[in-house]
Amino acid sequence: MSDQPDPTADLDTTPVAAPTGAEAAESSVPAASPAVEVVSSETSTVTVRRAPRYYRFMMVGLGVGLVITVILVLSFPTQSDYSALQVIGFVGLFIVAICVGLGALVAIALDRASRKRARPVEAQRIEEHDPTAAE
Repeated sequence: MSDQPDPTADLDTTPVAAPTGAEAAESSVPAASPAVEVVSSETSTVTVRRAPRYYRFMMVGLGVGLVITVILVLSFPTQSDYSALQVIGFVGLFIVAICVGLGALVAIALDRASRKRARPVEAQRIEEHDPTAAE
């Protein structure tokens, strides 16, 4: 016996059963296919960050603009020259456009702020070739 500690002494040697049924379907490890061969594999550093969806911010601006337009038009007395629907259309063109633009500006500001919290991660790109797919 030597004075050196056994490197396998801390390892857990309890056998683990393979997942079956639903557990196997939920497993995030893909099954290895013998027909697929890895052509190349490279690792690179990429930046990961959360980014806002501009479309959603602009749609919220559209909704807010419509609500503001309806409230403004209905809060003033009507004129005999134009119907309330015509006034909503005219005023809505400008107010909705402004609110959609403001929604886009908010999304841009949040996008710029999210760059501060971006973090680099290692990503592995794997190119595979499936010779059975060509047949």
